Amino acid sequence: MIIVFVVAAIAVIGTVLIALVRTTRRPRGGARSPYTSTRDANDPGPGGVGTLDRPELAEPGTTAPPAPEIERPAAVGGRLVRLRDRLSRSNSTLGRGLLTLLSRETIDEGVWEEIEETLLLADLGTEPSMQLVDALRERVRVEGTRDPERVKAMLREELLRLVDPTMDRTVKTTRHDGRPAIVLVVGVNGTGKTTTVGKLARVLVAEDKDVLLGAADTFRAAAADQLATWGQRVGVPTVRSDVEGADPSSVAYDAVRAGIEVEADVVMIDTAGRLQNKAGLMDELGKLKRTIEKQATVDEVLLVLDATTGQNGMTQAAVFAQVVNITGIVLTKLDGTAKGGIVVAIQRALGVPVKLVGLGEGPDDLAPFDAGDFVDAIID
Repeated sequence: MIIVFVVAAIAVIGTVLIALVRTTRRPRGGARSPYTSTRDANDPGPGGVGTLDRPELAEPGTTAPPAPEIERPAAVGGRLVRLRDRLSRSNSTLGRGLLTLLSRETIDEGVWEEIEETLLLADLGTEPSMQLVDALRERVRVEGTRDPERVKAMLREELLRLVDPTMDRTVKTTRHDGRPAIVLVVGVNGTGKTTTVGKLARVLVAEDKDVLLGAADTFRAAAADQLATWGQRVGVPTVRSDVEGADPSSVAYDAVRAGIEVEADVVMIDTAGRLQNKAGLMDELGKLKRTIEKQATVDEVLLVLDATTGQNGMTQAAVFAQVVNITGIVLTKLDGTAKGGIVVAIQRALGVPVKLVGLGEGPDDLAPFDAGDFVDAIID
């Protein structure tokens, strides 16, 4: 009888242990599990400083604080309508100016010079501006039309050709090879980089992606707190360091490792805002990317640029492209400038597409860039 009791007790204990082990892994599409590093002394990885920020998990012997209310981000489709309206207002000067010039009774050399000047002031760049003027000049000469709707159609076609709707603007956020997609976000101070990471997390959550954030900006004291707050609002965990001034590469390594362990769809790494003329910081960015690649491929390197900086953003972009392989541009504050031509200029300079645009300070004021919507917003 005693033997039967002991066997039964062992069976019950075994069942409980198995259940506990299973809860350490998150089922696909279910609740996310806390991350605890399992790296041992023989692991070649440089990490070991990253911890998963889960404020709803209480310390042993304490009472857990109330779980924050999880927000449901706005659907991406609805954002595009709202963002197009804002973009049309912010760039109305450019579109209205071009249409006014092209609709004059007589379009002489002076008018074409005004058109080119308008495009240059919109940060379109010298070569694209000349290309657009030459194309429009030839079409107006051949067709000889002054009909406003026809002029508008010609302008739309030539602008759309410059913006290039054939570029692949997809942000790679799909798991592959049994691992999450890795998105590295870079840029200089003041472009809204950490905020962009938080807003992009909302875009991905709205698309039912399981996201994990890595706070590799260890130089700015409030950066990790800011990123974690963005994550908490939509139920996304953040890997961060509790050590002030920790090695950013180590935090990034731990974030990727955590993403692999919990089977996330996407791991996004926020990096310190770097001045492009600081060689040491730029070298560190290259090191961070190489460290991540010891575990997984970096699928996207998104460069965040402030649209209001105009041509200065071109210099920033060129230097970053020398250090890491930029795959896409995020243009923030596009609602604060009439210089929408920066979209064309930056794509020409880097040969990579603008993939996302920010047109406001709201949490859901970030959306995928669409070439047709962008041009329509300028000339409508």
